[in-house]
Amino acid sequence: MVKSYNIALLADDGIGPEIINELIKVLKVVESLSNVTFNLTEAGFGANAYFKTGYAFPEAI
Repeated sequence: MVKSYNIALLADDGIGPEIINELIKVLKVVESLSNVTFNLTEAGFGANAYFKTGYAFPEAI
């Protein structure tokens, strides 16, 4: 049986897109070597999200 995990990718305030992109690569390797899948959802977080939406943290992911 394949285990599935939901992961929110919150790239802002210190964790930039370059870090998230490398994380995604690592998770893809883990998926290929094991019996797991990762459901990745990207959302804004922190000051950048606040200035764009008025919320520092996403209400629902």
